[in-house]
Amino acid sequence: MQYLGLAIVIALLAVIVLLVALRLLLGGHWLMGWLRGTCGFLVLLFAGLIGLIGYDVSTYAALPDKKPLVTVSFHAQGPQRYEVSLEQGNETRTVMLEGDLWQLDLHLLRWKSLAELIGLESGYRLERLSGRYLAVEQQNIARHGRVVLSENPLGVDIWDALQLERRDLHFLEPQVLRVEYMPIADGAVYAVDLTPTGLLAKPVNAAATEALKNW
Repeated sequence: MQYLGLAIVIALLAVIVLLVALRLLLGGHWLMGWLRGTCGFLVLLFAGLIGLIGYDVSTYAALPDKKPLVTVSFHAQGPQRYEVSLEQGNETRTVMLEGDLWQLDLHLLRWKSLAELIGLESGYRLERLSGRYLAVEQQNIARHGRVVLSENPLGVDIWDALQLERRDLHFLEPQVLRVEYMPIADGAVYAVDLTPTGLLAKPVNAAATEALKNW
């Protein structure tokens, strides 16, 4: 709910900036010539950027309290081909993945300074689920080797495009976290938790525990 509210606030800011841009572009008789027009288009682009950031923020979920970020379950559909269920809060989605190992990437937004003081909660978004074969020749012909779990608006990764992950934003610390490759087995279930040192995938049932022992 918090991230939906943030998205609405950012969207309202984008509308205000948009109105300013339109006023610059359409107001008067262009007495300031190309300078006024250039400023108007720059403000218009700024409004669009704010809107994209607002949409992006709306796709994040608050970190769960004393629960896994996501539970990953594997069900064999053929040789080294699996139906993967990702349970995130009350939402479950199913994708297909090939390989012997799996890897999960997610984005994390950590609020700090004043943002943390006013009670904003850190949030996260699942990004990619990747599979890998142990045999190189199989990896080269894999059809379901990577699954994109979040769609970026206009196909643009805002954080990467603006290099926000490499900047000190004072109030926000964006991070990319990863569960390194873990073994896949039919019926295996893993729970992914956030720890002070990063992500930790823990086996939930006997199939996952056995897969780790044999890896």
